[in-house]
Amino acid sequence: MLITIDDYRRRARKSLPRFVYEFIDGGAEHETCLAANRADFERIRLTPRVLQDTRQVDTSVEVFGASWRLPFALAPTGLNGIVRPGGDAMLAAAAAESGVPFVLSTASNERAEDVRAQAGGGEQWLQLYVMEDRRLAEQLLRRARGAGYRALVLTADVPVGGHRWRDARNGFKIPFRITPRLAWDIARRPGWALRMLAGGPPRFVNLAEEAADALPTDVQASLLARSMDRSLVWESLRWLRGLWDGPLVLKGVLHPEDAALAVRHGVDGVIVSNHGGRQLDAAPSAIGALTAVADRVGGRIPVFLDSGVRSGADILRAQALGARAVFVGRPTLYGLACGGRKGVRDVIRLLAEDYERNMVLLGLDRASGVVQARGLAQAEPSLHHPMA
Repeated sequence: MLITIDDYRRRARKSLPRFVYEFIDGGAEHETCLAANRADFERIRLTPRVLQDTRQVDTSVEVFGASWRLPFALAPTGLNGIVRPGGDAMLAAAAAESGVPFVLSTASNERAEDVRAQAGGGEQWLQLYVMEDRRLAEQLLRRARGAGYRALVLTADVPVGGHRWRDARNGFKIPFRITPRLAWDIARRPGWALRMLAGGPPRFVNLAEEAADALPTDVQASLLARSMDRSLVWESLRWLRGLWDGPLVLKGVLHPEDAALAVRHGVDGVIVSNHGGRQLDAAPSAIGALTAVADRVGGRIPVFLDSGVRSGADILRAQALGARAVFVGRPTLYGLACGGRKGVRDVIRLLAEDYERNMVLLGLDRASGVVQARGLAQAEPSLHHPMA
């Protein structure tokens, strides 16, 4: 029976070849940052209030003038086609059906226009990696804006890809090379192998200007390795503003001074994130960095969080420490692995029900008021914080 995110994680591990499972589940180097994301969430205690009227519970929050049914969205995740062919569209469609936003990765295996069309509605954002050839980003933004993507998420914490030891040991790279070890790994998961055979190997198609164009192998390899434009600096936001007139959100902020610089440079929102523990292994947990960032922003722009969210209680913990909403990554990929579009919907429903249940148990009736619920969250002193 699948009743927790951990249940879906265990089922995904049984459904996927090892090299695929470890690609989505693993982190950088020793994976201490990955572990801290969870450990620091679990150190936060939530104190309930009793005898509160919770007959009517409003789980909605407002983000950039739009009402979200729930205070979470699907985070951008790349190479979803290796979990299940058509994975990007399945994630987007499940999100739209569930009334939560979806963020499409630059490293998707389906084109932005196709994902938008197959979602059949809902709110979609685009996540942007800026490669050394900035023309790739420019044409992607033109296409995404024309297709109706509402906000742009600039990922800023990947000047170079983190050293992911599990992927290196598994030989996970582009172009894929079938070794005897990899062949045995695939043979042990015939369901996955048959789906891949029918759908074809995943390709990075979202950066090609025309659907028929093929990205050079070196560009695909750079995208997988997250080898980006290291000349991208704060002043580069002017270039982006010239291409994008919608909300601009900066992802990967952990230091409060960077949050202040984001406000100063006209960014519309920041996502406190350590890339799910997949970049700098020595980085602090996202939840541990959240309060200092939120305090520095001071309510001038919305603050979001990703990295480590696994339950409705985690969403409330993040809100109580200053987040408007959170982005969920690995849990929905576990759902995708277990049951495709339906599996993603089931994971979203699990989180939604868990969130509302925890609201009632805490004596809360409005999600939008969680940040103002003084004394709700108490963080134990072992949380890791960046230097101020």
